[in-house]
Amino acid sequence: MFDAGLHDELLRRMQSDQEVRLSLPKDGPVPDDLMEKWRSVDDDNTTYLKQVVDEYGWPGHDLVGEEGAHAAWLLAQHADHDPDFQRRCLALLRDAVDRGQAAPGDLAYLVDRVRVNEERPQVYGTQYHAPDGVFQPRPIEDRERLDERRAGAGLGPHADYDSSMRQQYG
Repeated sequence: MFDAGLHDELLRRMQSDQEVRLSLPKDGPVPDDLMEKWRSVDDDNTTYLKQVVDEYGWPGHDLVGEEGAHAAWLLAQHADHDPDFQRRCLALLRDAVDRGQAAPGDLAYLVDRVRVNEERPQVYGTQYHAPDGVFQPRPIEDRERLDERRAGAGLGPHADYDSSMRQQYG
């Protein structure tokens, strides 16, 4: 049932996604040509993932391996320009996690991404922003139980994640 070609294409697209994001300047505005490349990569990857999902459903571990399923998640995570498709992916990914075909941590990130895009508080504290130049997590629902929810999804304590995010982006 493993599809090596699909696996390889998902990994190639994940690499393209990461290359454009890692090329963004740390400080200052993003040049127009780089912003256009970013949009183009996201649009192309979303179109591709839609075709995959239409043909196979969520590409889980049995079909594309753990790396391939993680790559599919990343493409869905970055499909912010198509919120209906992103929500569809969330439902499919939730089912895949329930069947042991995808990582609970990937689901946690997509839950937060969809909720933030819907202007709702996130659940796992994975999404950050910098309003007025202050880098911080987006609003979090029930902060008192945050680490409990994170542990249930296989994620480490939020304080560790926060420190890592601030070192990388803050």
